[in-house]
Amino acid sequence: MEGLRPKLKQASLLWLDGLLDACCLHRVVIYCLRSRQLAIRTGQCFLLNGLIFLGSIFLLNSVIIPTLQWILPDQCPHNGEPCLIDGISKLYSFLHLGLLQLFYVLWFYPMYVFSFILSTMWYNDIAKFGFLVMGKQGPPTEMPGQQELSSSSNATQMDKRIDLGGAVIGIAEQVYSVILLNIFFLEVYVTGLIPYMGKPLNFLLISWMYAYYCFEYKWNFSGLSLDKRLHFFESNWAFFAGFGSPCVLPLFFFTPLVSYGVMAILFPLFVLTAAGSDADKLIISQRRKWKGAGLGRLPIFCAADYLSMRILSFFPMKSRDPIQVDKAL
Repeated sequence: MEGLRPKLKQASLLWLDGLLDACCLHRVVIYCLRSRQLAIRTGQCFLLNGLIFLGSIFLLNSVIIPTLQWILPDQCPHNGEPCLIDGISKLYSFLHLGLLQLFYVLWFYPMYVFSFILSTMWYNDIAKFGFLVMGKQGPPTEMPGQQELSSSSNATQMDKRIDLGGAVIGIAEQVYSVILLNIFFLEVYVTGLIPYMGKPLNFLLISWMYAYYCFEYKWNFSGLSLDKRLHFFESNWAFFAGFGSPCVLPLFFFTPLVSYGVMAILFPLFVLTAAGSDADKLIISQRRKWKGAGLGRLPIFCAADYLSMRILSFFPMKSRDPIQVDKAL
C-alpha cells in the first residue's frame, strides 16, 4: 500500500491537469478572433446542432406532443367522468403514436444523419483552421524531394517512391485506426451493460475515447505516426482520462438525442482546446516533481488492437505490411 499511494496521488494530479486543460475554453475565443474561417465553421456547428437540432427537440417536447395529447387524448379523465369508448381510445392512441413516429422518421432521423455527416466534415475543418492559427505545421516531407530533384532525376524517382510508400502507410494507418476505434466503441457499449461497475467503467472508457478523438485531429496534422500516438496516450492514461471527462458529461444527464446535440456543440470546442494543448509539457512537469517516475503504460487498446489485427489478417498480406512495419517502429 505504501508503494501504491504515491502512484494514486500522481494519477490524481495528472487527471486534474487533464481536466483543467480541457476546461481552457478561452483558447477557442482567442482562435476564433484570429481566424474568420474558424469562427464561421464554429458558428455553423452551433447553428446546426444547437439551434436547429436541439431547437427541434424543444419544439417537439413543448409544442407538438402537448398539442397531440390535447387533440388526441389517450387517457381517461380523472374527475369521475365516463371514459370514451374503448375503440375510440385505441384509435386516438394509435394516431398519437403514429404521428410521433412519422415526425421522427421524416425529420429527426434524417436530421441526425445529416448533422452527423456534416459535423464530421466541419470538425476536420475546425481542427485545420485552428492548427493554422497557431502556426503549427507538420514535418517537411517535400523539401528533400525538391533538393534531390535539382541534383538528379534518379533521386526524383526515388523520392516519388518514398512519397508513395508514405501515402500507402498513411492510408493503412487510417484504416487500422478506424477499425481500432470502432472495436473500442463496442467495448465501451458492452462495458455499460455490466451491473454495478458498468457505469463507472463506461464513463472512464468513454472519457478516453473522446479524449483520443479530440487529440487525433492535432496528431494527424502534426504528422505523428499511429504507433507513437497510442504509446503516448496509453503511457499518460490518467491525463487523458481527465481531459475526456467534461466531454462526456452530457451523456449522463440528458436523453440520447439531447446528449448528442449538446456533445455535437461541445466537441469542436474541445478539439480546439486539444489543438492548443501542451500536454507533453504538462506531463513532463509532473514527472519532474516525481523525479522522472511515470505511471507506466496502461494497455487501453490491447483488446481492440488484437481484434483489429485479427480482422486485417483476412486481407492479403500486402495490405497489412505497412501497418506491421509502422507498428514495429
